[in-house]
Amino acid sequence: MDLSLVIPLLNEAESLPELTRWIEEVMNEQGYSYEVIYIDDGSEDNSWQVIQALQRSNTNVKGIKFQRNYGKSAALQVGFHAASGDIVVTMDADLQDSPAEIPGLRNMILEKDYDLVSGWKKVRYDNTLTKNIPSFFFNAVTRSMSGIPLHDFNCGLKAYRKKVVKSIEVYGEMHRYIPVLAKWSGFKKIGEKTVEHRKRKHGVSKFGWDRFINGFLDLLSISFVGKFAKRPMHFFGLWGSLCFLAGFFVTGFLILSKIADTNFALTNKPGFYIALTLLIVGMQLFLAGYLGELIARNSPTRNQYLVETQIGF
Repeated sequence: MDLSLVIPLLNEAESLPELTRWIEEVMNEQGYSYEVIYIDDGSEDNSWQVIQALQRSNTNVKGIKFQRNYGKSAALQVGFHAASGDIVVTMDADLQDSPAEIPGLRNMILEKDYDLVSGWKKVRYDNTLTKNIPSFFFNAVTRSMSGIPLHDFNCGLKAYRKKVVKSIEVYGEMHRYIPVLAKWSGFKKIGEKTVEHRKRKHGVSKFGWDRFINGFLDLLSISFVGKFAKRPMHFFGLWGSLCFLAGFFVTGFLILSKIADTNFALTNKPGFYIALTLLIVGMQLFLAGYLGELIARNSPTRNQYLVETQIGF
């Protein structure tokens, strides 16, 4: 199969028929073999009934329904697991992403050997105050911390090689950082394509202010896990040792000062409490690293690594 389209949705019943027709037109025009996988993330309208009707009229349409709302990351993960196309494309169901962009994304992967191509909505029709400005800072911070030169990490329109989506795990609210997850899994050929952004025709935005706080915390989490998941002692042990040594030297200085001057009020000095804090923090960090190593060594994924290719077996 040429393409798998993975489309998570929540309360988008009005958009689905038009989106499906549009996708079908583009796929038939290009002559692609394809499947459309709709993941109903606990919709409270009749989205699932619409998907069922679309499937009866178009066998390329498939549907997965959650018992309740689990979030976009869970929907994408389930869709990735079900996808069977050589190229997997994700997009939103609200008609703000254009299916006409799909051939261009696919061609970039096949012709330029990218692992992942992310859309960039250079011209947007969102509320500038509540979306555009916060998104600008969000993308700038993510770009700086990840080292991936993308302008729009959270764009729902992306294309992947099949092996990428089968090698990463999207959970929590990590859908914003799929390019980062891909990079940490060894897929470093990440490209970007300017795509059309359309005004919303139906429904309401699922945007919430909490995504910026949660998004920043997720970025810190994924950055740490990507580097130190299999070697936690390298982080905790290093900083624990530095804190402990600093506290040890401050303690030594205070003891020598007391020996040199018996009137030296040891416990009245700020250095005494600084040294005590550094010693305690150092030991706690080192212990955290030690426990992390025990957990990592007993993890069922401790020796799971991605193999790109083999020969001679």
